[in-house]
Amino acid sequence: MLKKLATAIWGNFESAAEVRKFVMLAANFCVIIGTYWTLRPIKDSIFNAIVGIDWQPRAKMISLVVVIPLVILYSKLIDTFPRQRVFYVLLSLYGMAAIGFFWLFSDPVMGLLNTVAAPDRWIGWCWYIYVESFGSLIVALFWAITVDTTKPESASRGFPIIAMLGQFGNIIGPMFLRAKLWGFATSAPIVAICGGLMFVSMGLMYLFMNTTPKELLTGYHTNEASHKDEEPGFFEGLRLLATQGYLLGIFLIIFIYEAIVTVIDFHFKKTASVAYPIERDLSDYLSNYATMTGVVATLCVILGVNNIQHRLGMRASLVLLPLLVAAAVVGLWYYPDWLQMVFWIMVTAKAINYALNQPTLKQLYIPTSKDTKYKAQAWIEMFGGRSSKAFGSAINEMRKNLGLFMFLNVVALVSGGLIIFWLFVAAYVARVYNKAIKEKRIVC
Repeated sequence: MLKKLATAIWGNFESAAEVRKFVMLAANFCVIIGTYWTLRPIKDSIFNAIVGIDWQPRAKMISLVVVIPLVILYSKLIDTFPRQRVFYVLLSLYGMAAIGFFWLFSDPVMGLLNTVAAPDRWIGWCWYIYVESFGSLIVALFWAITVDTTKPESASRGFPIIAMLGQFGNIIGPMFLRAKLWGFATSAPIVAICGGLMFVSMGLMYLFMNTTPKELLTGYHTNEASHKDEEPGFFEGLRLLATQGYLLGIFLIIFIYEAIVTVIDFHFKKTASVAYPIERDLSDYLSNYATMTGVVATLCVILGVNNIQHRLGMRASLVLLPLLVAAAVVGLWYYPDWLQMVFWIMVTAKAINYALNQPTLKQLYIPTSKDTKYKAQAWIEMFGGRSSKAFGSAINEMRKNLGLFMFLNVVALVSGGLIIFWLFVAAYVARVYNKAIKEKRIVC
């Protein structure tokens, strides 16, 4: 029955075992995304309460510096251990760190009971970078494992299942795991609960790797006689990114999107912090935003928006998001002081990205080598994601000197140019991908 239902919605699955594979992956992704989207709202509310929202652009810039040693550690672990073991190690570290943050936030002097925000309270900075790195590192590693164990024709059927349950996690996490709902004075206990969910995700990955048939853990094969897997070291990922136009194109798609949305997001969070000055109230409002993002993304899946790539091709899928982001920039320019307008702009931009753009971008790594899947992807999604947010944050820093009206004009001009360039890059990447899949070869 599960196979028939999945086939009716997403395509003709080869077996019930294939459906079970993607359901197990989707269940794990649901936990990961539910945890992450629970942490995201309280990331901003806690940082605002401890440090101050005006320092958020600086925190995003610092995360760019911190992400470099994280990528080095990630690449070293990939070289040394099996991919699933790396998943276990990293989630163990993040889970234990969450418990540590819970203890610190509960302290009456260092924690959230101290309501005097100041930039010298280092716990807030560490907390912000912790959540930012979790979203980049763990999500990227999950998708790297998924891509490495999936064939292209299977991915077009199964990835929408993963996306759908991921958005379900996006809904139930921030909907139910919020301090105000449970009567907590601060969000500190929610941090501890998220730490526990990280250990649950480890168990789900172990179950997947040990119960899925081996033939369904086989990835993309090419017509080439052999592909020698070397152990080139950490900087091989950076070399691949710098020398391969295809990978640079993926990098630019992520960079431009994140840079523009970072500018809109800061305006949204700053406006919301004025309306909700208490940490628990701001956390509750931002949790509503996170939940609604999941609801809209899930509706996109139900209505088949995330099947655009399967039905209309890679080009149509990659071009849709820049057009929507362009509409978001126009909406921000016209209604900058209307909190609910900015709320829905952010919801739409994030929902379409998670429901359509993210699964599509993951498929772009299928016709690539193991080094590209793990090392170049880490550079693109971690360093690229952080650098784009740092770029957007640098633009946000200009707001202090330009004033809101002039700042919005600058944002509109810069965003317009970037979006036009984005459309050309998306068309190029789609063309290279389609040719590689047709010829059954790797791109790089």
